[in-house]
Amino acid sequence: MKHITDTVTLNNGVQMPWFGFGTYKAQGNEVEKAVEVALQAGYRSIDTAAIYGNEEEVGRAIAASGINREELFVTTKLWNDDQGYDSTLRAFEESLKRLHLDFIDLYLIHWPGKDKYTETWRAFEKLYEEGRVRAIGVSNFHIHHLEELAKSSHIAPAVNQVELHPRFIQKELRDYCSLKSIQIEAWAPLMKGKLNDNETLISIGNKYGKTPSQVILRWNIQSGIVTIPKSVTPSRIIENANIFDFVLTEEELNQITSLNKNERIGRNPEEVLF
Repeated sequence: MKHITDTVTLNNGVQMPWFGFGTYKAQGNEVEKAVEVALQAGYRSIDTAAIYGNEEEVGRAIAASGINREELFVTTKLWNDDQGYDSTLRAFEESLKRLHLDFIDLYLIHWPGKDKYTETWRAFEKLYEEGRVRAIGVSNFHIHHLEELAKSSHIAPAVNQVELHPRFIQKELRDYCSLKSIQIEAWAPLMKGKLNDNETLISIGNKYGKTPSQVILRWNIQSGIVTIPKSVTPSRIIENANIFDFVLTEEELNQITSLNKNERIGRNPEEVLF
């Protein structure tokens, strides 16, 4: 990974950038400007979701960029209230309309919930087979959710987007997804800034003239994890992307991995039942 547009090949052959731009909790003019800055800085993968309430603004920024659609990788997610076969198909059309796009590159089930995700997945498979979506996947799925989904699905998820950072490395889930050729993608990769004062990350960063955040993001992609940091600050958006001019050693990768404490900052999917 030597460039911001470098990609990983998903299990269906689609190319997905290792590095992308997250838009969680960013809305209105703020998110529109942030996406514009990100695209100008070289980002080509943009992640949003129906529940974020910003698909319209993300779509406007993409349209204003003038970048060829084929160069972009756009992800959005189905919210919990819309799970179910028919409701999923309706929700997808609404997301597509808000984004002003003809197709979505990656469509994710946002949370597994209790018992609707297998029915929802049938609708995802339909969208994929019709060419409305280039790849389909899930978010916040544990191993048992993936195993249950596999019992009735015809198409395996291409991606599982989960909370993942040096304090919560998700090793068991990563190993399982690797075995099943499901690409892991990290949300909250920077643990919302809670690791900026970590001595290990500071020390490694000083060696390369990088910040703890840049070290973490480099650790992600060198560990085979797609990562989507979020910021609305132009300087930070550009800084986050400046991670392709250094390479962490195996020892440094292990040092960062050893920071794990199985510490979540988000909700456990087992508690998000609907």
